[in-house]
Amino acid sequence: MRIISKTPVADYDFNLPEELIAQNPAKTRGTSRLMHIHRKGGVISDGVFTDIIDMIDENCFLVVNSTRVMKARLYAKKPTGGIIELLVLESMGDNACLCLTKGNIKEGTQLNFPEGSAVIEEMREDGTRLVRFSTDPAEVMHKFGHIPLPPYIRREDTESDADRYQTVYSGDEASVAAPTAGLHFTAEILEKLKAKGVQILELTLNIGIGTFRPVKTDWLEDHDMHWEKYYISPETAKEINHLRADGRQLVAVGTTAVRALESAYEDGNIKSGYGETNLFIKPGYKFKVIDSMITNFHLPKSTLLVLVSMFAGYDLTMKAYGHAVKEKYKFFSYGDAMYIE
Repeated sequence: MRIISKTPVADYDFNLPEELIAQNPAKTRGTSRLMHIHRKGGVISDGVFTDIIDMIDENCFLVVNSTRVMKARLYAKKPTGGIIELLVLESMGDNACLCLTKGNIKEGTQLNFPEGSAVIEEMREDGTRLVRFSTDPAEVMHKFGHIPLPPYIRREDTESDADRYQTVYSGDEASVAAPTAGLHFTAEILEKLKAKGVQILELTLNIGIGTFRPVKTDWLEDHDMHWEKYYISPETAKEINHLRADGRQLVAVGTTAVRALESAYEDGNIKSGYGETNLFIKPGYKFKVIDSMITNFHLPKSTLLVLVSMFAGYDLTMKAYGHAVKEKYKFFSYGDAMYIE
């Protein structure tokens, strides 16, 4: 009988002091620390994010995720006067949205905003609710919504988060979390890279609440990976394929860009169009597209840490994370960055 080996989730655990979880962004965008990991030599070095300008040259090109975070957290009042918190996950068309709710609620309940209202039309078994708004939900979010900061940021959102929890190149609003590796880039950094001949290409992967979902199984292979939608334009796909054929090195900015690119790979090239992926990059996976990666520091026992360890190598990744803790790097969404070359 063939024995199928499994990977313990505990292999991806590490001790993370609470004070290293960034609660706020760096005072100025682009001034975070940068850990540089050389995969071939196994060398780890420390610097600042602006060093990326010297590390990346015209032989490379960047692929970024240009999704924009919705002001997806809403507070509504029930007819009884109680307050309900909604987290809008995605639009379902015809003023309906798929949401999560916090507070006692039942099907048919009307929710009131300072302008307009909504009704809980369906309570789904997976814990989501189909909510139909009386007006365009995008307008309700723009007027009354809050930036949905991750659960490990233990404070309410402020006006500054509306800017700092977005990338400078963000486009259409469709995500409930930011592609955080991109938060470090400023317009000036991007312009300096372009001046060196580095092309910067955009795709979109809409980040869902599943990105924060912890792995609760004992074995990686038993984890049910979440689905996310992505789009790669024909122009972007064509240029990526051209640059790769020309020998240029692809630098993916963030794990979301990695998952979209690896999911869109088909017959040696990147395929354009809309797609949906639940790709879980775990032991046994062979990368097809990515040459280098810029990423933040991730949660213990998370699928994102597994992804990074598959790219950089398990031993080197855990060594780097140990170094990050020792040198007091900041972790997670508003934390510091890592360039894996």
